[in-house]
Amino acid sequence: MLARVRSAAVIGLDAVPVDVEVDVAAGLPAFAIVGLPDAAVREARERVRAAIRNAGYDMPARRVTVNLAPADTRKVGPAFDLPIALGILTATGQLPETAVRGYVAVGELSLDGTIRPVAGILSIAQDLRSAGTRGLLVPEANAPEAAIVSGMRVCPAARLRDAVRALRGDIPFPAVPPHGAGPVETPPAVDFADVRGQAHVRRGLEIAAAGGHNVLMVGPPGSGKTMLARRLPTILPPLSHDEAIQVTRIYSVAGHLASRAALITTRPFRAPHHTASAVALVGGGAIPRPGEASLAHLGVLFLDELPEFRRDALEALRQPLEEGRAVIARAQSTVTFPTRCVVVAALNPCPCGYLGDAVKPCACTSRQRAQYLSRISGPLLDRMDLYLEVPRLTGAELTAPHPGESSDAVRARVMRARRRRCAARRGPAPQPEPTTPAGWLAGRESRLDAAVVALLRSAIDRLGLSARGMQRVVRVARTIADLAGADRIGADHLAEALSYRALDRPGFAPAAWGATSGA
Repeated sequence: MLARVRSAAVIGLDAVPVDVEVDVAAGLPAFAIVGLPDAAVREARERVRAAIRNAGYDMPARRVTVNLAPADTRKVGPAFDLPIALGILTATGQLPETAVRGYVAVGELSLDGTIRPVAGILSIAQDLRSAGTRGLLVPEANAPEAAIVSGMRVCPAARLRDAVRALRGDIPFPAVPPHGAGPVETPPAVDFADVRGQAHVRRGLEIAAAGGHNVLMVGPPGSGKTMLARRLPTILPPLSHDEAIQVTRIYSVAGHLASRAALITTRPFRAPHHTASAVALVGGGAIPRPGEASLAHLGVLFLDELPEFRRDALEALRQPLEEGRAVIARAQSTVTFPTRCVVVAALNPCPCGYLGDAVKPCACTSRQRAQYLSRISGPLLDRMDLYLEVPRLTGAELTAPHPGESSDAVRARVMRARRRRCAARRGPAPQPEPTTPAGWLAGRESRLDAAVVALLRSAIDRLGLSARGMQRVVRVARTIADLAGADRIGADHLAEALSYRALDRPGFAPAAWGATSGA
C-alpha cells in the first residue's frame, strides 16, 4: 500500500515542502530511503523501526521504500523521522489515510518513541502556512516557537503514540497558547552607567547606535573596549515584532534556540573568538548554515583582538558588511543570510598594547608593530565608519563617585534620532521599520549646503577619502544631525563626522595600516 505524508526541508532560511511517500510491498524485509537523503536521514531507518515497535505498533516485515520528493532537493537532518513513521503506519492500515491528510509533520524520533525537537520550525510554520494546511504536527518542545506564526494551527505531541491517537481523534492535541503580538524585552544585566569617563567613546557609540555605523576602537589593555562594546546593545531600540521574528528565525535554523524558547526579544550580541574561520563568521558549510554575522543580525557583532583573526576570515566579511547580506553559493543551491548588524572591532595599538600610552612605554620594535597592523587590510578599514581611541583612565576617573549617564537616557536620544530619520524619508516608497537606522537605509542622503560641500571637498583631497569613505562620512554626519534635531547637515555635523575618520589622516599610524581608500 502507498501512503503520503507532508513534511518540509529547510534550505538556508527558507522552508520547501517535501512529500514523504511510503510504499510497503511484498518481498524480503528491507528499508530503503531515496530522494537525496544525507546520513542523518538514512539513519532514520533504525530510529523509526525501533520507535514504531516500542510505541506498541507493528513494524511490517516487508519491503519498505520511502521517497522524499522532490528527489533533486537535498534532505538533511532528523526532522523526517516522524512523517516516515506516520507514513508506515498509514501504509499498513494502523492509521487511517484520512487522518494525516492536510497535516505537515516534522520531528525526530528517539528509540522509545519520544518526539525530539528539531531546528527550523519557525521557517516551516511561516513558509508552509496556507489554506490547505490543517495543522503543523511538531514536537512538544517546538510548540511555543511554532505558535509565533498566526494563522497556523499548531499540533504538538510528546510521543509517537500521542500523535497517532490525536490524529485518529481518540484524544485532542494539547492546547498551545497564542504568542503575544509584541515582544517583552528582558532588562539588560549591564548599563552604560557603569562606564567611567570615556566621554568621547560614549558619544561615538551613541552615534553608531543611532545610525547603524561600524566602529573601530583602539586602546591599551584594560582601557574598557570590551566593557563598552558589551553595553552597546543596551542603547539600541527594542526589537519590533517583525524584527524579533527575523532574529528568531535565524537562531531557529541554526539550532541555537533554548529549550521551549519562543520569541527572541533582545538585540543579539555575538563575540566570536579570534580563532573563528571564515565559514564560522560569514556562514556556509556543505549544508549552508548562518554564521556569526547573521546571528548578530539587527544587533552587535564584536570582533575583539581584530588583528588576531585569520586574514581570510576578515576579508570574507567585506561583502556582508557592505551589502547587509551574505550570499553562500553551492553547486546545488544559493542561499542568502541577512547580516544587518553594527560591527564593533577592538584592537591594541601594537603587540604589547602600550604604544602611545602615558604610563607604560611600548616594548615593540617598529617591525613588530608593522607586522601586527598589517594583518588588517585597507579595504576592511575603509568599511569602518567611526574610529575611537580608548585611552587609559586616570585614578580620578576610575574612582569617580557619580556614575555616568544611564543606557535608558542614551537610548531615548537614539530612538528619537531614528524616528526623525524615518519620518524625513516618508514618501510613496514602502516604509522601513521604525527602528531601522539611517546607516542601513539605501538611497540618496540629504542635499548639502554650499559651505558643507566645500568642507567635504577639502576633506576628500586632504584625507584621500574613497567614494565609499565619502559616503560613509556623509551618513555619519546625517546621523549626528538627527541626534541634534537638525533638518539639514551643517558644517559642524560634517566636521564631527570627519573627526572619526582619523585612520585616513596621513601620518596618523604606521604605513602598515594600509591605504584605507582602496576597495
